[in-house]
Amino acid sequence: MSKPQVLQIGPLSERFNRTLAEQYKVTALWQQADPLAFLCERGGQFELLVSSARFGCSAEQLACLPNLRAICSFGVGYDPYPLELLRERGIAISTTPDVLNDCVADLAMGLIIDTARQLSAADRFVRQGQWLAGNYPLTRKVSGKKLGIVGLGRIGQAIARRAEGFAMPVRYHKRHQDPSSPYGFEADLLALAQWADFLVLACPGGAATRHLIDAPVLAALGPQGILVNIARGSVVEQSALVAALLDGSLGGAGLDVFADEPEVPHALFALPNVVLLPHVGSGTQETRLQMEELVLANLQAFIDKGELLTPL
Repeated sequence: MSKPQVLQIGPLSERFNRTLAEQYKVTALWQQADPLAFLCERGGQFELLVSSARFGCSAEQLACLPNLRAICSFGVGYDPYPLELLRERGIAISTTPDVLNDCVADLAMGLIIDTARQLSAADRFVRQGQWLAGNYPLTRKVSGKKLGIVGLGRIGQAIARRAEGFAMPVRYHKRHQDPSSPYGFEADLLALAQWADFLVLACPGGAATRHLIDAPVLAALGPQGILVNIARGSVVEQSALVAALLDGSLGGAGLDVFADEPEVPHALFALPNVVLLPHVGSGTQETRLQMEELVLANLQAFIDKGELLTPL
């Protein structure tokens, strides 16, 4: 029996690429000399596509895939996919929810603590021999401080539960109030920023949230406030964020995502109240393995039954 044919937009781990190739007849689009020309010529042969929140599938690529039936995506982000076009054509898409909630929420709490207590900066202080010349400056307390969360989906709820262990009052902002949530709802984002000591972004990316966090929101958060972003770089107006950090009108930032990854504003490199991470929210061995397994399980479920296990 011949293996099902799968188009893979971009590479994932070597382990995943190898497993996918063992189980299916895989065409690696990134290895083609001219990927779009290849799709225009041979795209009609593919019904199944594997991609990720990093690589997505553009409207231009989708136009060259007239027989596509399903996309299995690695990650929870769906902003790099033309969802309206997928709906119009009846193309199913799956992501990998839940399995990464804990690791991303853990990282958010780590960024809160690291940015407020300046752990990374204090580590550099010791390594550079500066402790010999005097003590490190005092930093900011975390426990008992007010936490605002933008987006209270699975990851946002996981962050809120962790914050309870730090005795942090929690309020959240999203399009609609969740009547089942025990946390305070704030319909006004500016009001939430004014109230919060820490503002954590855990909302989806895409056009609906682009530059949701702009200069007025940052000003409301203020010189004692700290912004933590584990969502998408597009959610923040990055030029406004850099300006607020440089002039001291924002107290600090813990950032795992950026507007033009892997490019990061060099102006932030020397600031001790800013923690910069290379988009590693789900980046643990255990979670990445579970994500890979869920992509493969979604793919096989669609082949076997025509249904995805975790449809978007």
